[in-house]
Amino acid sequence: MERTYNGNGSGLPEPVPANTLYLAKWSARFWAWLIDFILILLFLNIVIGALNWAWPISHLWELNKLDPFELGFQTFFFYVYWTLAEGYKGQSIGKMVMNLKVVNRDGSRLKYETAAIESLGKAFLPVLVLDCLIGWLAMPGTKLRLFNRISNTIVIKTDYREPDGVVYIKEKE
Repeated sequence: MERTYNGNGSGLPEPVPANTLYLAKWSARFWAWLIDFILILLFLNIVIGALNWAWPISHLWELNKLDPFELGFQTFFFYVYWTLAEGYKGQSIGKMVMNLKVVNRDGSRLKYETAAIESLGKAFLPVLVLDCLIGWLAMPGTKLRLFNRISNTIVIKTDYREPDGVVYIKEKE
């Protein structure tokens, strides 16, 4: 076995902390957000279609027809979705697809209250732009949005490997 010098004088590899968290890339976070956004829009279309007989509501993309109450009603769905999904397991559907997870800064699971604060920044589109810009400009290199900093959360890359002591065997087809 070949040893490499690592600067600590021992010639041994640097120890890796037991709880190593890999911060998610901005691009993966964007795709997860976009997947969620599209899914929520599809769900809202179903709700709007079902309620149209009693309460005609404009679609979100019909901004010229939306009144502030309709916009707030639809935006509230985004907020509730992210709060419930990330408060429950730390993952929305988009984050599951992209292998991402929202956790507390120490890697522990979120509570619903923390998820509610963290979700404020991404549920309301004008706030999301400011949320990201402040994160990128005021906290460069941290991969934090403003509401990640406020809620003391981070978005990490997850790894779906077999649990310790378990081996998956695939049958030949």
